[in-house]
Amino acid sequence: MNMPRSRIARPLVLALALLAGCSSGTDTAPLFPQMFSAGKAAIAARAARRAEVAKPPLTRAVLNTVEGAYIEARIERQDITGYLSLALQRSDAAPGRIEQWRTQDNVSLTFRNGVLIATRGLGGDLVSAEVQVAGDRPGPATGGERGMHLRSGDLQVIRLGLACDLEDLGPETVTIVELSFATRHLRESCTTEGVTIGGQAVGAGRVVNDYWIDSRHRLMRKSRQWAGPEIGYVSLRRLTE
Repeated sequence: MNMPRSRIARPLVLALALLAGCSSGTDTAPLFPQMFSAGKAAIAARAARRAEVAKPPLTRAVLNTVEGAYIEARIERQDITGYLSLALQRSDAAPGRIEQWRTQDNVSLTFRNGVLIATRGLGGDLVSAEVQVAGDRPGPATGGERGMHLRSGDLQVIRLGLACDLEDLGPETVTIVELSFATRHLRESCTTEGVTIGGQAVGAGRVVNDYWIDSRHRLMRKSRQWAGPEIGYVSLRRLTE
């Protein structure tokens, strides 16, 4: 039995659309807006849990019936998991290849050689990012300075600077839905500047991105990447090719 492409993507469509609609008040905000925001968050959380319960078990047999490439994305802060399909691939003047993965309602994650460079539809989005990649090799090519351009609460875009070191942690075997892959584990450790986002100061801190790269097939099999102070970490797995 063939599974429609929309069925496997639907849980993420619902969950991330609801997440994008939630907002949090400040400590000085009136009580009623705070209660309204809390109510929206609670409704979104319940709906997301229902979507998780309704989602069919993820097995390799199920994935083998799906046409096209899909990734699994989990927004760790919200503990919401869902699926995105490959929407486009292109090159530009910078090194590497750009891939955009998207839900049916246009929530999207964009990567350059598997490194996250943009999000849309999540709130506090990563508008763009400066990353160092080489050729068609997945993952960052080197450490050094990076920049993240983030959407602030007043609809302005601010730049967050990072100073990163890249470490090769060696070979690792990763298992993704019943299949095992030989990968190389790269870890990117970054310190961030202090910035003001939405009128609130975000202090300097430390960010760690992990990448598990299948060099033989030139694929990012798995990663855990930071998408900014509002979204936080996104865990990703490549489910189909």
